[in-house]
Amino acid sequence: MNFNKKTSLLTALYCFLIHTSHAQTTIRGKVIDAVSKQPVESAIVTLTNEPINTMTDKYGQFRLTTKSNNPLLKVALIGYKPATRPVDGKDIKIELQPDIVNLKDVTISNSSSAINKFNSIARIDLDLKPVKNTQELMRIVPGLFVAQHAGGGKAEQVFLRGFDCDHGTDIQVSVDGMPVNMVSHAHGQGYADAHFIIPETISNIDYGAGPYYTQHGNLNTAGYVSFATYNNIPQSRVQVEAGQFNTFRALAMVDLIKKNKEKQSAYIAGEFNYTDGATINKQDFNRINIFGKYNKALSSTSFLTASLSAFKSKWDASGQVPTRAVEDGTIDRLGSIDPSEGGNTERYNANIILAHTFSNGSTWENQAYYSRYRFNLYSNFTFFLNDPINGDEINQAESRNLLGYLSKYNQRKLYNKWSLNSTYGIGLRYDATNNSQLAHVVKRAFLDNIKLGNIREANAFAYIQEQAGIGKWLIEGGLRFDYLHFKYLDKLAAVQSPAQGKSILSPKINIQYSFNTVVQAYVKAGKGFHSNDARVVTANNGYDILPAAYGGDIGVILKPTKNLLVNVAAWYLYLNQEFVYVGDDGNIEPSGKTRREGIDIIARYQFTSSLFANANINFTRPRAMDEAKGQDYIPLAPIATSTGGLFYKRKYGINGGLSYRYIKDRPANEDNSIVAKGYFLLDASINYTRPKYEIGLAAENIFNAQWNEAQFATESRLRNEPATVTELNFTPGTPFFLRAKWVVFF
Repeated sequence: MNFNKKTSLLTALYCFLIHTSHAQTTIRGKVIDAVSKQPVESAIVTLTNEPINTMTDKYGQFRLTTKSNNPLLKVALIGYKPATRPVDGKDIKIELQPDIVNLKDVTISNSSSAINKFNSIARIDLDLKPVKNTQELMRIVPGLFVAQHAGGGKAEQVFLRGFDCDHGTDIQVSVDGMPVNMVSHAHGQGYADAHFIIPETISNIDYGAGPYYTQHGNLNTAGYVSFATYNNIPQSRVQVEAGQFNTFRALAMVDLIKKNKEKQSAYIAGEFNYTDGATINKQDFNRINIFGKYNKALSSTSFLTASLSAFKSKWDASGQVPTRAVEDGTIDRLGSIDPSEGGNTERYNANIILAHTFSNGSTWENQAYYSRYRFNLYSNFTFFLNDPINGDEINQAESRNLLGYLSKYNQRKLYNKWSLNSTYGIGLRYDATNNSQLAHVVKRAFLDNIKLGNIREANAFAYIQEQAGIGKWLIEGGLRFDYLHFKYLDKLAAVQSPAQGKSILSPKINIQYSFNTVVQAYVKAGKGFHSNDARVVTANNGYDILPAAYGGDIGVILKPTKNLLVNVAAWYLYLNQEFVYVGDDGNIEPSGKTRREGIDIIARYQFTSSLFANANINFTRPRAMDEAKGQDYIPLAPIATSTGGLFYKRKYGINGGLSYRYIKDRPANEDNSIVAKGYFLLDASINYTRPKYEIGLAAENIFNAQWNEAQFATESRLRNEPATVTELNFTPGTPFFLRAKWVVFF
């Protein structure tokens, strides 16, 4: 062997040794709850001797690379005791022990996006303030306000980021990936009745403000709210509640499989609610919910989740109260002009998810869902404006079948100094609504139809999202394509309108930079949309049927001490011109361009291991862009809101808290000549918790404030009035309300 050959061989050997000494090891693992044996999502996994971290996915899985020979893994998530363990193989299973909520477990890192901070905040808020109904579930979302104005049975009116979202037009709501919103609904576009959710089954709430989220399409303009139910409940329970106004609630949640929970789990939950309400005319409100969920590990890499639910509700309502009738003594503020309002509704859901994990750590999830829905509502907003003899009561009704499918593939690739997380999704939603009706009635007796027809609406979509982690940067870009198809059969005119179709592309980008473990800054920008009602689309020949929203956020997340978390964001949102179908009178009204800008502040502070405080403060300036100054107010759009409280939380013993919500006076019409009145409310609760039982007492509106829950500038006429009057009509808010509960755990 000559000298040149020896030199080449030695050089190759040296390069091989150098490469080997710097070779990376890929670590794969799974994090599960030590008690429920279910996967733990969004846990931060860190290599203690290297500045490397990652986050577990929906199935508790994580992957990262290291050059260290003896690395240590640290896993942390709020609500669990941190765990540290050596890496003794490439496939690792880590069990986290549930623990009391501790703000120090919320970390700022380059692997955790601003979105995941909201998940952590929701975990804190759900743990500190258990909720009893879907109104309180929605109020977990910072900056979101709700108002009920139909005896508790109707979907709440939602306010977020300067939007009066009506019952869901500009906020997308889902549970376990299944949509709650009903498009082209008899009462209003995007109608989101979430009353079929049993609050105690909710394990976490994912939410986001603005149109920046690729996986969320139609109706995600002001924001989205995604509820997730437990795969396996922490423990079985029987709960009874009773309160003023003849209020009663009973709940049972039973764990059906107590062994081998990693292989399969199942539970069933049922709730019954009844109340007469605070109004003079009894609401006779009753609701029953049943929910069951089953999880099965088909193999070490394939998982099945299936759930069924049934919901039925019936109620009477006192309706809106005209201000003049209260001021002149015609009725009490808890009285009624037309006490025959009310309704009934029901929904039955089936949801199935099949997921598979591949050897490279990628996941493929397929979901199919079906809902059978019925709705029947009686309302009277104008009293005797149009019919001075019989009155103006209307009946809105529909029967609907909703089907959907979603397929989503996710893959995470690890490189030398960066990572790439790719998500690809396709799906279809189909709504078949029969006998969507608007009828004129008197005391719920049919007089004549105003509108009657069948609606067919389909939404096919596809999206791609790429998230790259490069050092302290996290860059996420996405593109979403939606195609919507509309058909309407007018049964009164016996006319089938020509079908209309429209597509829209929605780009999104989110950029985040983590300066250190104290400061994280982010910028978001994106395009979203909400579809118009199918009756608008077909009547308008497909013109301007998918109004787009363009938004931007710039924000910072601060964790200056282990006990304080602050998020501050400035934002802007522009909404295109749209046409609105007014379900209450069957007419189409044009709406011009709007812009909204504001500042959101979210703060969480932990004084001691048991004492917590939170505050959410939101300022908004909403304006119509095509109107003259002074005539450009957006009716009912919030301009300043705040929620928060002080909470004392221990695993056992005394627990409780004080919580408030505030909304400032705001315009009720375009020139601000009629003002929707703001309010400040304070609620309190105290519980005594033991391993086998809990007793509690809760008080709402402890200062017994007179407040207006839902408010509208309405033109109406009372019986025998010579002329119409446009003024503030309102639904009175609940006065001081005391309720007690008793829970048995087993």
